[in-house]
Amino acid sequence: MKIAFELFFSFFKIGAFTLGGGYAMLSMVEKAVVDQKKWIPNDEFWDMIAVVQSLPGVFAVNTALYVGHRVAGTKGAFAAMLGAIIPSITIILLLATVFREYRDQPVVERIFKGIRPCVVALILAPSLRMIKSAKVTWKTAIIPIATVFLIWWLKISPAYVILAAIAGSLIYALIIRHKTRGAGGNPPNPLSRGSDPASRVPKSRRQKEKEAKP
Repeated sequence: MKIAFELFFSFFKIGAFTLGGGYAMLSMVEKAVVDQKKWIPNDEFWDMIAVVQSLPGVFAVNTALYVGHRVAGTKGAFAAMLGAIIPSITIILLLATVFREYRDQPVVERIFKGIRPCVVALILAPSLRMIKSAKVTWKTAIIPIATVFLIWWLKISPAYVILAAIAGSLIYALIIRHKTRGAGGNPPNPLSRGSDPASRVPKSRRQKEKEAKP
């Protein structure tokens, strides 16, 4: 039960002090989950990000569910999810009650104009670390470039791009597996004399005499 409370308060703090949500919370999630609590290794963390961003639903909630279930099962997933959504719901309800009245105030407009660049930086920083952890090279850079082109220029839904990437990865893995098997040849037959360890045992004198008889 203690670990469930730790998950709840960790994601509660992340949800309460993250501006922009979603990718803007990645830096705080990484610091809490990987660096401080050490619940998830760094490599698995970025694999998790690839998985949760491919799933339908809110990115922050998916991340909390994954981490919570990974650490403490169903209870942990539920606790982390509550911790992630309660601050957002509370803040949105409070803003909704007063935003209509004060949204045209110059001070409020300036506040939001100042927040926007900060949100861009919060998204850009983990994106650069994601590129580094994914080990993108000049040869593989064509994949993210093509993805940006398909989504931004051709207006193709990201869902279709993700499905195509999954299908392409499976086909590539099957091709590599087939080539590896072809290069290695068929595995030795354990029933054949050449591969049977017993066939390499020196024969006794009586066995040699029996084989020499016509």
